[in-house]
Amino acid sequence: MISICSTSKRTILCINYDDSIIRYEKALLERSGYAVLKAESTQQALRLVTMCKCDAVLLDYDMFEMSGCDIGFDIKLVRPELKVVLLSGRPVLMQALASVDAVVPKLEASRQLLPMIADICNRSQDSKGAARQSPEYNRQ
Repeated sequence: MISICSTSKRTILCINYDDSIIRYEKALLERSGYAVLKAESTQQALRLVTMCKCDAVLLDYDMFEMSGCDIGFDIKLVRPELKVVLLSGRPVLMQALASVDAVVPKLEASRQLLPMIADICNRSQDSKGAARQSPEYNRQ
């Protein structure tokens, strides 16, 4: 396991129950120079977060076991400095945003995902900013 975790590239952990989406995200991110780890379950994701150095996590809001925000919360308990980007096909409640660093609407992913990942990876570990997302995408 250590060999897949050690890399000089920035590493993104992609979490999604749908293998075809993970394959797409992996191809997109690898073409852009990132190393990619993938997890199809919450347990697998938390194990990878604990064992591997990741620079950011990309996760889906709609997961079978729990919401992406709940997974983001669990990840932040283990690794509070780890940046979490949430992909969502529907509006995300404002209180759910506390567990993630950014939200990218699925309909805007082709345009916003790579710039958001680059921005997240370049943020300093000690910066404490509010979650960044499209304003029309949130509900109070």
